[in-house]
Amino acid sequence: MRVGFILKPDKTEAGALLEDLVPWLRGEGHVPVVTSEDQIAPAGAEVVPELEMGNSVDLAVALGGDGTMLRASRLVAERARPVLGVNLGQLGFLAGFAPSEAKAALALALAGKLPLAKRMRLAVTFTRAGAEPIVKYALNDAVLHQGAMARLVEIDAFVDGEFVASYRADGLIISTPTGSTAYNMAAGGPIVVPGTAKPGVQAMMLTPICAHALTNRPLVIGAESTIRLQLGADVRGVLITVDAQWGHSFLAGDVVEMTAAASPLVMYAADKSFFDVMREKLHWGARSDRSFDGPPRRK
Repeated sequence: MRVGFILKPDKTEAGALLEDLVPWLRGEGHVPVVTSEDQIAPAGAEVVPELEMGNSVDLAVALGGDGTMLRASRLVAERARPVLGVNLGQLGFLAGFAPSEAKAALALALAGKLPLAKRMRLAVTFTRAGAEPIVKYALNDAVLHQGAMARLVEIDAFVDGEFVASYRADGLIISTPTGSTAYNMAAGGPIVVPGTAKPGVQAMMLTPICAHALTNRPLVIGAESTIRLQLGADVRGVLITVDAQWGHSFLAGDVVEMTAAASPLVMYAADKSFFDVMREKLHWGARSDRSFDGPPRRK
């Protein structure tokens, strides 16, 4: 089989692990593939441009953190190539395997013995008058926000053509269930259980960032719907970003539409539930060591 490797930007630890995995894979009769953009090519590895990775491999291995998993999703998800994430970052919500587990997990994946999970992605279509639409894909989120200037943005939101609200806020996040524990959660949005080995929730979260109205609350929309955003006022310096991997200026008259992508990300599932990861990574629901004996009694 052909195994592609996608590395984190700081490649020191990833490079060392790659140097260990490449000769092992060659010895097992597999072909390691690396990207020319990562500029690390151990002896025996084939080098391809990153945009050809999806067509060049049978599965991909992301050596890094969740940002590397987002990059891997962008490169191989359209071709339905499964991704195994080895966590060299901090949180590791998506990269579910430790470096010490990398070789064993990869051996199981190559043998077809590692379970697979599917994660919904967003198809994000940006349109500007007089230009061809740009389509990008988000595993986490698409965000319409003010840029360098700290000022409010007025954003009109529509669902399936029906007007929802005009948000006056620092920005608006459209999140997948996978991205619900990222920027969406930091902005006060709901945590939604993503697809795992069993079908999870398929939905989009619409969460304002620092909304200038107490009535603006996060909204959960069905994945089959289409969300359309446009500026409600001519404000300069607004940006649209997709998974923090791609960004573009957003002007009055521009339109962005989002719905569930036809191709989800296929990824290898670690032996941990979503709730295990939440407790481990975010100390979610953790109790204090101090026992609670009720309110103090009057003397």
